[in-house]
Amino acid sequence: MWTHASWQGRFVPASLAPGERLRAYASWCDAVEGNTTFYATPARSTVESWARQTGPGFRFVVKLPKTITHERRLTGADEELRSFLEVIEPLGPRAHALWVQLPGSFGPNDLGALAAFLRRLPPSHRYAVEVRHRAFFEDGRAERLLERVLADAGAEWVPFDTTAFFQSPPTSDAERDAWAKKPRVPRRSAALTDRPIVRYLGRDDTERTVEGWRHWVGTVAEWLREGRSPTVFVHTPDNADAPMLARRFHDEVRARVPEVEPLPEPVPVEPLTLF
Repeated sequence: MWTHASWQGRFVPASLAPGERLRAYASWCDAVEGNTTFYATPARSTVESWARQTGPGFRFVVKLPKTITHERRLTGADEELRSFLEVIEPLGPRAHALWVQLPGSFGPNDLGALAAFLRRLPPSHRYAVEVRHRAFFEDGRAERLLERVLADAGAEWVPFDTTAFFQSPPTSDAERDAWAKKPRVPRRSAALTDRPIVRYLGRDDTERTVEGWRHWVGTVAEWLREGRSPTVFVHTPDNADAPMLARRFHDEVRARVPEVEPLPEPVPVEPLTLF
């Protein structure tokens, strides 16, 4: 996400080479979704550059490759998993969680495969699972079974909250595209571990996005008071203002829980000059 085209010259200096933009992004936000790893396992040298550009407290929530989660559906992918784990090793403590995003067709009947997969994972990492099958949100028995599988592995359930987005029809090309692609499931806001992770999708209109996250401001503040360490990712269909919105969300939470550390000061978009 730190190479998003619309951020160049706004949140990230336009003069920066693509391989250096993460450092600038990390001055805006202290966590990132590692979504590109879903499409291909990066070179180890690429991951080493990610580590060099971020401090040890920066959080990567890194998505497992689709060959493991969508094509193999968590079975018979030991070699792909081993390669992936070796590649992300340079992240060290920055690998906050490995993100297992499952396809919408992965339902309650597949929980045996998920349980077996989670049991094979090394305990050196934290794991977070995102499901999209509606039964896990609408069938109490399926929900409890999934929670049990995740609890047995110490894994978190990642909610992708799209409820605010789907409240009214789309009004832009980006919203129409998201309307056709994003999961439409009920909101879930229960944490299973001390490191809950939330993905929130608002609208391209800033005020509608802010109104839609009110629930999460209160929930995250409560998690912090309980001693948990949540990570929240704020999206809009075009993601044009995502870094600014993430900081605004952080400010709203911090207004309720003042002891939360402030985010870093963003680097200037253009170099400062004396004259």
